[in-house]
Amino acid sequence: MYANSKWLACAIASAPFLIACGGGNASDPGSINTNQCSGSSCGVQGPPPSTVADGSLCPANADIVNSTYLGGAGSGEVVSLNIDAVKMTYTLKFFDSPIPVSAGQVDNTRHDTTVTGAVLHPPTGTLPSAEQTRCAFMLTPGSGIAASTGTTYTTPFSQTNPPIVFVGKGVAGGGIPGATISFAGIAGIGVVNYRTFDFYPFLGFASTSTDLSKLAGTYNTMLYHIQPTKSFGARAINTVETFAADGSCSGTGASVTPPGSASTAGCLSSGDPYTLNANGYFDSTTAPQIEDQYTIPIILPPIKSAKTHLILGQLNGATVPVVVRTGNVSTTALQIDDESGIALLENATSLASGGFNGGYVGADSNFKYTASLITSGTGTFINPTTQAAESGFTLTYGADTAGVVDVTDQQGNTGKAIAGGGLYAVFINGTENGGVTASSANAQTVGSPYFSVGAQISK
Repeated sequence: MYANSKWLACAIASAPFLIACGGGNASDPGSINTNQCSGSSCGVQGPPPSTVADGSLCPANADIVNSTYLGGAGSGEVVSLNIDAVKMTYTLKFFDSPIPVSAGQVDNTRHDTTVTGAVLHPPTGTLPSAEQTRCAFMLTPGSGIAASTGTTYTTPFSQTNPPIVFVGKGVAGGGIPGATISFAGIAGIGVVNYRTFDFYPFLGFASTSTDLSKLAGTYNTMLYHIQPTKSFGARAINTVETFAADGSCSGTGASVTPPGSASTAGCLSSGDPYTLNANGYFDSTTAPQIEDQYTIPIILPPIKSAKTHLILGQLNGATVPVVVRTGNVSTTALQIDDESGIALLENATSLASGGFNGGYVGADSNFKYTASLITSGTGTFINPTTQAAESGFTLTYGADTAGVVDVTDQQGNTGKAIAGGGLYAVFINGTENGGVTASSANAQTVGSPYFSVGAQISK
């Protein structure tokens, strides 16, 4: 019943960044023999010709540099990324960030820091085709002056699970550099257990808008947040929010997973009215929470000191809002509001059966790169390097909320999916695709709920 056969893996072979047909049989699509490398042995592949044929997955190499992708990361960061595919370099700007520039402390983050470095195409054999490889860029360690410390900051790099960004036409997604996070706390307050993240999932747009009136309308909002002081506990929510032309928001409530005392009513993607900043996105203070805020015993009530940031992505003629919640911790002000994450908003428009059909590529809460293939009532997560189907799920159209599709995985775990403007998001209250990759986990890490955002690259 589930899409785990070779023909489904092959159905999107001609278009997506990551998927192609291989040998094998219907139950075993066959794998790609990946060339392994480390350090300098990875090398830089010679740039393909600047002019590309019709059916290309991304702009010509000489044109990629003309786009700067503004977007958000699952780490709660607002970033912009520019890649020069001729010089094979990148510039990454962290406009706001809760991520410390070094482990062991939480006050000095990589906000307002710009790093530059070299990009490599993944080694030959890692991806199925030359065109897919041409549009994929591995971000090697980049360096810059951290605004919070005034000293040099160099991004970490995982040899086994590196940050890779896949450039498309108008959108870029994948992973930006991760971090190692730990904090002993102050007198037992605010302890964060040691954990390394190989990369953080990222979604950015070549075109964005500063016209807040473009936000007006009713949206299905899918949020995924992680809270370090709660052992990096994760929570996913699907809610409905309506925005006026001035950006003011009202919500109709949400279904919290798992249940908790965090607010489940009202607008969850913004707090105070949005204001435009000089970097081309919008800020909102007093950010709502979907997890229980960490409470400092000597301070009541808890202080909401985090912000949300709104990026109005423009893609395929549609406005696709992305909201980032940037947590805040200050040991001097005794503030702990460290819940951070990302949300995708899609217009609440009814979808007929098959409205989600297509192939999608992105990164997920397992800190893995994944591809999704959806055909009518069936969905499949596919490993991009082996072409093997990993987890399957069904889609049930006609949910109570227009534009939301109910999903159920093979183990009976339920969730929701939304799509529009060439993007889709899904969360499932279960563990998918083998769970969180070991190198981005610690002993307390749980793989549920599962969350993924992907860009559509075939129909």
